[in-house]
Amino acid sequence: MTDLYAVFGNPINHSKSPHIHRQFAEQTGQDMHYTKQLVNEGEFEKCVQEFFAQGGKGLNITVPFKLNAFDFAQKRTARAERAGAVNTLAKLSDGTILGDNTDGIGMIHDMHNLGWELEGKRVLILGAGGAVRGILQPLLEEKPAQVVIANRTQSKAEELAKNFHDLGDVQAKTFEQLHGEVFDLVINGTSASMQGELPPLPDTLLATNACCYDMMYGPEPTIFLRWAKERGAAQLADGLGMLIGQAAEAFYLWRQIRPEVVPVITAMRRQIAERK
Repeated sequence: MTDLYAVFGNPINHSKSPHIHRQFAEQTGQDMHYTKQLVNEGEFEKCVQEFFAQGGKGLNITVPFKLNAFDFAQKRTARAERAGAVNTLAKLSDGTILGDNTDGIGMIHDMHNLGWELEGKRVLILGAGGAVRGILQPLLEEKPAQVVIANRTQSKAEELAKNFHDLGDVQAKTFEQLHGEVFDLVINGTSASMQGELPPLPDTLLATNACCYDMMYGPEPTIFLRWAKERGAAQLADGLGMLIGQAAEAFYLWRQIRPEVVPVITAMRRQIAERK
């Protein structure tokens, strides 16, 4: 019998998850059907209960329901607890609903695929919202020398730094306090770059051979990646690999099989380029 999976969100029409998981299923020979569902505000819990009652095996959760999914889950992984949000739900063999957050580990796997070394590196993260919170534990587990969270509102960055300080050297700064600092890896965790906006960053921020990663992606390089290229970044990457990486981690949670992500990234890059 075909196993049922889906992604819930609002909006949802743009979601590439069905396409990604279809490729994973074909690649690994899994008998599964994956759809996307628009969920109205206030109806998340009802829709999730109906999905699992009708035999559903697992869900991906996107905005704005990651906090709802956190509350819905009967058990949560350690990284979901740290992130304070859930993007993956899985029905276990005993009927319990497990909540996980695969965003951060998806980004880390993408960086590994790119050949980026994280241990001992000086890392700057731009932004202090939920997306950044979701990547901090997996990032700190890679043992960077230092992680600085820079945000317009310093108190938000300070709260994050305090919550994760037990995992490594995490500091909070304003953008103005970055003058004179140098980093090996800069991660843009703000959504501002999609609107063509960029935080006020010093031109001297990048170390020799620095890597720059934008958690957002699109058909053209984001304004952050253009900024990084103009200032001599050695390697650049957008968040498409992170999107596919987090999906692969969810797929592994559900099916106990780890799909190959590189062929899917290549295929989706080609599709995005053709639609420009």
